[in-house]
Amino acid sequence: MSAVRSLLIAGCGDVGGRLAVRMGEAGWQVYGLRRTVAALPVGTLPVAADLSEATCPAQWPSGTLDYLVYSAAATQHDEAGYRQAYVEGLRHVLQWLAQHGQRPKRVLFVSSSGVYTQADGSWVDEASPAEAQSYSGRIMLEAERLLQDSGLPASTVRLTGIYGPGREWLLKQVRMGYRVVSEPPLYANRIHADDAAGLLAFLLQADAAGTALEDCYIGVDDAPAPLHEVVAWLREQMGVEHWAEESTVRRSGSKRCSNARARALGWVPQYPSYREGYAAILSADQSSERPV
Repeated sequence: MSAVRSLLIAGCGDVGGRLAVRMGEAGWQVYGLRRTVAALPVGTLPVAADLSEATCPAQWPSGTLDYLVYSAAATQHDEAGYRQAYVEGLRHVLQWLAQHGQRPKRVLFVSSSGVYTQADGSWVDEASPAEAQSYSGRIMLEAERLLQDSGLPASTVRLTGIYGPGREWLLKQVRMGYRVVSEPPLYANRIHADDAAGLLAFLLQADAAGTALEDCYIGVDDAPAPLHEVVAWLREQMGVEHWAEESTVRRSGSKRCSNARARALGWVPQYPSYREGYAAILSADQSSERPV
């Protein structure tokens, strides 16, 4: 009988919590590191810690640690906050591994497609230039390099716009009459939170099974789409008829991210496009509003 594999999820929030549940159900021993451990999923072993603190947490697991997923989220949305969450936090975790003499079989770092600056609607994959200009993208690239230079086997997973229960910004905007320019089309990329966790779980299990992983994967659904098309579909589904007076979207990067590398490995998203993903959210919302 094979030994139980161990996994520590540093920054075990929304996506990390979903990953913890999946890996626990697969029979793995899962540690969840976060400040508020009461919010961890049932069955996840708590590691109470603040990633901004250099002192190793008392609950850090001893012995062998097979896998580590770094999935922190910045609580302070400025350059200092991003640096603390992604660079300094990762640096601390790497130091804690070294202190315990632990060398995971692989580390997954949850990054962002914001490292890409393409704005002409072109297709982007893992080999495309990542030349971030924004502080958030530059800091993500710095954190990616820190991990790649650590000497540990590592893969970066660049997630696109995560949506799902509790991540309903676009739905709220559409309800308020969100107006988006259609020319030129502003392509947007997204992944349902369950699929983000599913991709991480898939990569962990593939590595554990002996599959050679690449050093980078893009996490995105099958169908990047113009934002005005998504809004039009949501308006129809939600019965919204009014419009806001002005276009309220900021002109930013317009690119189409490809999941071909992850799919070639065998990963299949549960929600292949925004239609399936948002339909599930809207259906759940309607169910919760029905009188019992």
